[in-house]
Amino acid sequence: MERAAVFDVDGTLVDTNHLHVTAWWEAFRQAGHQVPMHAVHRAVGLPSGDLIERLLGEDRDKERDGDLSTAHKALYGQFFDRLPALRDAGNLLRRLHGDGWKVVLATSASGPELSALRRALDADDAITATASAEDVEAGKPSPEPVQQALELAGVPAGRAVFVGDTVWDMKAGSRAGVRCVGVLCGGIPRADLEGAGADAVYDDPAHLLASLADSPLAALT
Repeated sequence: MERAAVFDVDGTLVDTNHLHVTAWWEAFRQAGHQVPMHAVHRAVGLPSGDLIERLLGEDRDKERDGDLSTAHKALYGQFFDRLPALRDAGNLLRRLHGDGWKVVLATSASGPELSALRRALDADDAITATASAEDVEAGKPSPEPVQQALELAGVPAGRAVFVGDTVWDMKAGSRAGVRCVGVLCGGIPRADLEGAGADAVYDDPAHLLASLADSPLAALT
């Protein structure tokens, strides 16, 4: 039977979480909001609207949300030509592809941002499909991005593993009925990932690649 390895991208395969934190912090600052970076970091991985609501609350001027999101995109876009893939991220995807896995990305990125992430990964030859923000109505922690990835792969939840770096990833994967693997390279503590549903946690893609034989992926033969 076929198997699917579904991957988040930001913070999981490409080292971008703290770039997003900086861009959001500056977007908030320019709009007159003082939001601490640690709070922004904990919210990274949510869709823009949910992130803004989590950090500014429901009583904010919601008509300014679009301006904040646009400012974040413009600020983050300055990094597109130098986004760094995490160690062995491309090798991990190619190894799984070579072993017969369908490798699918499930990311909130789209358009030029997604293109920049894929250039950084340099592993298009190993990627079967991508479920982007344009393909779903609700982002993580909704299960919809993972469910869309499974649909693209043509693989049932019981034959899939989802790898991510945030609490929102683990919740989305768990709600979609797949086994979840967490990585620490996004900066979220191990206990938080495990508490949100991670079956196992690794340092980064290189650690997962070196540990495949003993990982949850090995259970799907």
